[in-house]
Amino acid sequence: MRSLCNAWALLTTTLGNYLSSMIVTVVACLSGKDDGWIPSDNLDKGHLDYDKEENTIEGRERGKESSVFLLEFRDSTLSIWGFSRLPHCSTFTDSSTSKKKTICDSTMETNALEDERRIVTELISEAGDHLKEGNSYFVISHRWYTSWERCVTRPGPIDNHDLIDSQSDASDPQLRRNLEESVDYVLVPEQVWNKLLEWYTGGPAIQRKLICQGFQRDSYTVEVYPLCLKLTDGRDGSSSTIRLSKQASVSQLYEVVCSARGVSKEKARIWDYFEKKKSVLLDRSSERTLEDSCLQTDHDILLEVDEHDMSSAGNELAIVPVGPTRSDAMKTINDDAGGSSSGFEKRGLRGLDNLGNTCFMNSSLQCLAHTPPFVDYFLKNYRDDINEDNPYGTRGELTTEFGELLSKLWSSEPNAFAPHFFKTKLAKFAPQFSGYNQHDCHEMLTFLLDKLHEDLNKNKVKEKPYVECKDSDGRPDDEVAEEVWNNHKARNDSVIVDVCQGQYKSTLTCPDCGKFSRTFDPFMYLSLPLETSLTRSMTVSVFYGDGNRSPTPYTVLVPKKGSLGDLSNALGAACGLKDDESLLFADVYAHKVYKYLEISMLPLSEIRDNDRIVAYRFNQIHRGPGKSKLEILHWDQKLSDFGRDAKIFGVPLVTYVNTERHSGSDTDAIISGLLSPLRRAHSSSGSLEDTNTTTVGEEELSFSVFGLDRFSYSLKPLESDVVPNPLSATRLVVKWDEKEHEKYDSSSYLNDLPEVYKATSLAAEEVSLFSCLEAFLAEEPLGADERSFCRACQENKRSNKRLSFWKLPEILVVQLKRFTYTELLRSKIDTFVDFPIHDLDLSKYVTNKEGGSYLYELYAISNHYGGLTGGHYTAYAKLMDENKWYVFDDSRVTAIDESKIKTKAAYVLYYRRVRSESEASSMDED
Repeated sequence: MRSLCNAWALLTTTLGNYLSSMIVTVVACLSGKDDGWIPSDNLDKGHLDYDKEENTIEGRERGKESSVFLLEFRDSTLSIWGFSRLPHCSTFTDSSTSKKKTICDSTMETNALEDERRIVTELISEAGDHLKEGNSYFVISHRWYTSWERCVTRPGPIDNHDLIDSQSDASDPQLRRNLEESVDYVLVPEQVWNKLLEWYTGGPAIQRKLICQGFQRDSYTVEVYPLCLKLTDGRDGSSSTIRLSKQASVSQLYEVVCSARGVSKEKARIWDYFEKKKSVLLDRSSERTLEDSCLQTDHDILLEVDEHDMSSAGNELAIVPVGPTRSDAMKTINDDAGGSSSGFEKRGLRGLDNLGNTCFMNSSLQCLAHTPPFVDYFLKNYRDDINEDNPYGTRGELTTEFGELLSKLWSSEPNAFAPHFFKTKLAKFAPQFSGYNQHDCHEMLTFLLDKLHEDLNKNKVKEKPYVECKDSDGRPDDEVAEEVWNNHKARNDSVIVDVCQGQYKSTLTCPDCGKFSRTFDPFMYLSLPLETSLTRSMTVSVFYGDGNRSPTPYTVLVPKKGSLGDLSNALGAACGLKDDESLLFADVYAHKVYKYLEISMLPLSEIRDNDRIVAYRFNQIHRGPGKSKLEILHWDQKLSDFGRDAKIFGVPLVTYVNTERHSGSDTDAIISGLLSPLRRAHSSSGSLEDTNTTTVGEEELSFSVFGLDRFSYSLKPLESDVVPNPLSATRLVVKWDEKEHEKYDSSSYLNDLPEVYKATSLAAEEVSLFSCLEAFLAEEPLGADERSFCRACQENKRSNKRLSFWKLPEILVVQLKRFTYTELLRSKIDTFVDFPIHDLDLSKYVTNKEGGSYLYELYAISNHYGGLTGGHYTAYAKLMDENKWYVFDDSRVTAIDESKIKTKAAYVLYYRRVRSESEASSMDED
């Protein structure tokens, strides 16, 4: 049969019937039902060059592109199948009958997936090097894409249906609202989409464009959600949806609307129809973008058609406001402040409509709107301070919109309003806040304060070079601190700096020589940890790699910001680790080694409390060159059948072995040694030394041992010899039946591996703001990757750092760090924090005693209720004139008693400094 597969003359005759000159690769031959497929590697020739005119086939140099065919021999008949795709599970089509046939090879499939991932990685990198506005990207289901990234067998066709709105038209599928990148979907360049579609088919295709955003238009983003505008036709009141890019111009909007409605552009008028009221007439010839025109998704627009020719009046339609403008609120404030006070009994109590998950923004805006220095400043003529030339700002656009918003909030209007224009400007300069996903109110606050500062920076500095402060060299703290502050003010001088910024004093002490250095740095807010302890309790089970002793769990204390090296040192001291011994850490999941932890600088924050960590103890000689890891897993025959669903239980045992070939008896001895600490002293059936044996070749072994498939995790019979993989761990599986359970005590450790930390109480903890502050300021060693240079030792050291305050600001913003983020976990801490409302005295934490007292009073709170994804923000704020607190829950504003404002939902606290009469009079004189 092999000779039949090599019958090139027959192949030449058959191919000559319908093929022109081409390169042919023989993939495999099917010799019959019994013989199965013969891979091309087993053929005498694999690559052939066929020339129809010469009717000959010659060898072809490997590596050159070729056409691929499959040869099938049945009943002395040769069938030639043309390929669909290779290499993987490949589909071949008979050119004469159109029948299809599929062959699979696990090695071929695995290599194919690796090749596909390599190709995709290269294409993504290439696309990133050639970013250009208008480039096409495609949206792919995160579920499908991650299955392709991680799979060992090929996934099915691309399936994006989990992203599609079920109410949308099948001919024009639309994405569901509020999808998140890297959670619900991924974005791939057009070249990647074409490859994936070629390999897997499927869909539907969801194409999007790359657009430029930001002040300098140097920020690229894929517009996943183009604008969806609600068009009302003024002629008959009918409504429809218009979709186009936020970067499209008003002129393009006219073209799309007029084309959809069959209207002449010269006779059309399109109004900003926000809240179903005609507010702004859009100029049909304007090249202003829809984003700059403050049009957002679900925005209402109105089409009016004038039956008379309006072409001559086209230039007179430039954005004409109808009714009161936004700036009229400012005039109202000033007029009423000058005399009439009617209608102002409740100034500052207007709510903000929720535009769709914008409660995070509304909460921060209400807190800032009730910050006394901001009210005084932004309700006056702040525009004279705007620095339009600052490249770090927004040319005053965001600041002007913020000022307009404060004017509205402090106007005499009783009803809530939509912060539509502010949201548009915020999204323009911070694309991360575009759309309608929930965000962190503190992140939005820090961005807004930074841009307000840059817009109002009095220093006309276009570049801000870093100014390195001279070493203190024994100089007094006040001299060094003033020098640093003056350098800071030389580049940063705004009302935001004057009101919101303070100065830290940071002291670093070398752990070896004791030399310390001091630095002084500005800050705008405090982020206080709710976990007031600086240490962390961790439980790790120590297993002996040579089987000398039984496994033992140890609980040790380590620095919260420590590294794996800290855990290794603490655990080594607890278990009496010798100088010639070392620990190999492993994360055990589902009774297998999920991953080895071998980087000493690995932050301990990446190990979760509910992880199960094992430390395998070895003598250094066991881990030298020429050694490889060998993992022994356990299969309980009573729990499952043999094969893919074999039930693995217990904790894997790990040891190091030589990379040379091991016989069955060698493997048996290794397993016996590892299990020896678990051997029972007596068993019910007496001695089991000779009753539980397995024959492999001519050897009788004590255990039934199987190999574990690398990809499918199915068991396969083990050959007599084992050759360990020198590049990765080799896995073997021991079968446990009744005899093994009777001979060895598996319950003592295999089924009871403890978690890293097990909480003993579910009751909510209560902490005080002062304990959080002291934990924040307490001395602690730098993180594993934060070493500082010691001038005395002339090397980087993991110094001890201690913070204190040198000066505190007039407005103190305190974030309680309720949200924790790691690579694998996001969570919220619901601890109740007891914070002072009045008389927060921070004087003892300020090392500069010339600043007077530092007494603060609470005036606003941003609250967060619920979890990370379905949470809701509100604000508490105090009206100073009334000395009363109010709840701002989006558009709803209600009074609240001061005794009820302390809750576990408190997230960001706003304090204002209260000065004594002498301090206040001294400032007035200045």
